[in-house]
Amino acid sequence: MNRLSSSQSTTPSDAWTWSVQLLERWQTGTERVDWLLESLPRGMGGGERARVQALLVGAVRNLTRIKDKLDRLMTRPPRPIVEAALIVAGVELLESDPAPGHAAKVGHHLVERVKQLASPKEAAFANAVGRKLAVALMSEATEPTDSDSADTWSIFYSHPIWLVERWREQLGDAMTRQLLVVNQTPASVTVRLRPGAALTQSLPAWLNPIDGAPDFYTAESGHWAELRGLLESGEVHVQDAATRLAIDLLDPQSGETVLDLCAAPGGKSLAMADRMQKGKIVAFDMPGRRMPRLEESLQRVPAGVETATVSGDLLRSGAKALEGAKQPLTYAAVLLDVPCSNTGVMRHRVDVKWRLQTDSFERHSSQQLDLLIAAAELVAESGRLVYSTCSIDREENEQVVNAFLKRPNGSFELEATEVSLPWQSGCDGAAAFRLRRVS
Repeated sequence: MNRLSSSQSTTPSDAWTWSVQLLERWQTGTERVDWLLESLPRGMGGGERARVQALLVGAVRNLTRIKDKLDRLMTRPPRPIVEAALIVAGVELLESDPAPGHAAKVGHHLVERVKQLASPKEAAFANAVGRKLAVALMSEATEPTDSDSADTWSIFYSHPIWLVERWREQLGDAMTRQLLVVNQTPASVTVRLRPGAALTQSLPAWLNPIDGAPDFYTAESGHWAELRGLLESGEVHVQDAATRLAIDLLDPQSGETVLDLCAAPGGKSLAMADRMQKGKIVAFDMPGRRMPRLEESLQRVPAGVETATVSGDLLRSGAKALEGAKQPLTYAAVLLDVPCSNTGVMRHRVDVKWRLQTDSFERHSSQQLDLLIAAAELVAESGRLVYSTCSIDREENEQVVNAFLKRPNGSFELEATEVSLPWQSGCDGAAAFRLRRVS
């Protein structure tokens, strides 16, 4: 549904206006950035769609850095649509553009669009503020250093100060700043080359291999048309290289029946099927909007792999849902990729940092432990269970696993651990733990 901004009665005609209206919706509502981008018209060209995404994501990524400047330049806040326009203009000012008159062009475009989105009077206001914003952003000092305050880092790198302070306590100053820099750097599109792809014989020059991650490549910008063709053909699948950690630990074997819990949208299920070539994947997840994407992913598995999707609540009726779907109740290999804070994937999910609350980690870890205990009931004797997250936070990783292992009458032992820290690996942040049932 393409719900329009309250300040606009017609469909936007250009990428800039779309990005402003979507940003207004994001700031005044509860919609996630990825949902907003999904609301773009299907007929929108690839170039326009990419520009909307760049401006909207850039605005959310740099929100505090731009708004801090705006707040100092205004005596009263403007209407949300005007503020959104000023923020998007700020994103354009932060873009690298050595061309003369860049700031003037951004300012002129801002004024003309605010006239349409708001009123001539508000356009005059935007003109005055926009000129000062250009000076403030383009004369900004260099990046903060390791010794600067958490407040300085919070503003410049646009992260909630409580989150910056939490990371400094867990990781130390140097690694926290490296993480902040990574989060503020747009992520490349990463793809996994699937077995049997014709590309194996002749890889295009715009696909760059990732060190230490066989079959994973980053796609250079400017090749969306070619990449889309490869995606539609099934030769590649968009997937970050950090996802391989959990799959490597689980090591699904040809001929096995594997249970993938919290499976949607299905990238790990497909990767395991590609590795197995023969066997069965039972993909389990909660009912909802992610299930169609899971089913779509499973349609691409190799011919030798049988699949089944099961919809249910693992915490309340996991075994009952499996039984109702006529699937096994125990498995030699179980993957549990739990819902988490997403602190390892903030390059991609730029609004995560604004959704998190100070109690989010405690709530996540409590649910994660419950999910891990429920998943353990589905592991066969001597079977293996991999617990994984896309979080870099200890409370969701080591602490959950340790709490699980310390339960009275526990029947699992920890065999192996893999962690990806994005400022070191160049991939997303992730953690995976292989547990073995021993009694």
